[in-house]
Amino acid sequence: MQHDTTPTTRTTDVVTTNNAFGAPCWVSLTSRDVRATEEFYTAVLGWEWRKAKLGDHFRIALAEGSPVAGIAAVASMWQMAVAWTPYFAVPSADAAVARAQERGGTAAVGPISLPPGRAALLADRDGATFGIWEGELVTDWETWHRAAPAFIRLHTRDAFDAAIFYGEVLEWASATRGCCEINYEGEEVVLRSGGDVVARIESGALEAAPDPTIRPHWQIHFAVADVASCARAAEHHGGSVLRLDTEDAVLRDPDGAQFTVTSRRQR
Repeated sequence: MQHDTTPTTRTTDVVTTNNAFGAPCWVSLTSRDVRATEEFYTAVLGWEWRKAKLGDHFRIALAEGSPVAGIAAVASMWQMAVAWTPYFAVPSADAAVARAQERGGTAAVGPISLPPGRAALLADRDGATFGIWEGELVTDWETWHRAAPAFIRLHTRDAFDAAIFYGEVLEWASATRGCCEINYEGEEVVLRSGGDVVARIESGALEAAPDPTIRPHWQIHFAVADVASCARAAEHHGGSVLRLDTEDAVLRDPDGAQFTVTSRRQR
């Protein structure tokens, strides 16, 4: 979801969701406090920040100068859950929302106009939350994909059923030029865009589980140089480590938002 609405002055450089059709194009964190969120993710991921035009509660995170994520410190004000959410590029937010609702999904927010685009926050049939974005991107998709997440992973009840839902809503594996490709690899569904892995879907989550970490949800994997140092920084700055091994760690920030850091060697 795009939080920065600075007008683009060079129209030839405008990159829209048509350039990343059906692929994840942004990740956004709903948090409670801008300053605390900035301090934590700077310490853990080395991010820098710039203000966004939507107001004082919004920020754009930068990695080596490239925009990688949005922060919306509106969880308390808008009564929203604290969480990381992936946004998928669509040519029409209204059409995508209609397709999701027709297939048993729900629309929590939108579609709403957030110039220069339109956005909606949805939940799939099993309750996993995701967003869609129509319009101008913060940065070109290739730059964002290389600088930001290694990939995103959906933990869900049935990977194959979920792949059908998202494939129909986001028009994966369709006749549309540039759409994402789906491959079934064992028990996992792998989504590729331009040959690169951009998302994975795996079975096993339980809809009624009391622990939210094993209910259906999208997990963001950020590529880092040193997984162990990120885990130490998270604990030192008020977060927690849910799982740690050589190649990745599942972390929780002080607000409770869960994410994964993955070694760049796994990209």
